[in-house]
Amino acid sequence: MKPTVALVGRPNVGKSTLFNRLTRSRDALVADQPGLTRDRHYGHGRVGEKPYLVGDTGGFEPVVDEGILYEMAKQTLQAVDEADAVVFLVDGRSGLTPQDKIIANRLRQLDRPVFLAVNKAEGMKHAIAGAEFH
Repeated sequence: MKPTVALVGRPNVGKSTLFNRLTRSRDALVADQPGLTRDRHYGHGRVGEKPYLVGDTGGFEPVVDEGILYEMAKQTLQAVDEADAVVFLVDGRSGLTPQDKIIANRLRQLDRPVFLAVNKAEGMKHAIAGAEFH
């Protein structure tokens, strides 16, 4: 059985773009529009000779309790439950948001590896972009 990696984060932080890079595909729709991805979407990746599954998720808005954003959050939590590891994407330009803090606190409770990826830091000093998320 292949290990599974779930990509999670707020809407529009670049999860689908990273999914496409990891799977070497264009299977995930990418646009500068929050909420484009709503369900879980899986693809195959490979590091050297080691294959894995990667799951793209919709944006995770942890403070909503109804509607489409709530359903997207449920799908994200299900993907996290099924994953062997989680990549938590954040937006370096937006900086640390209250939603990021809530998501981070939930992910800290997991019994599997969680990796933080600071995305959208082009043109920024990487040490400064990442420092806020340390």
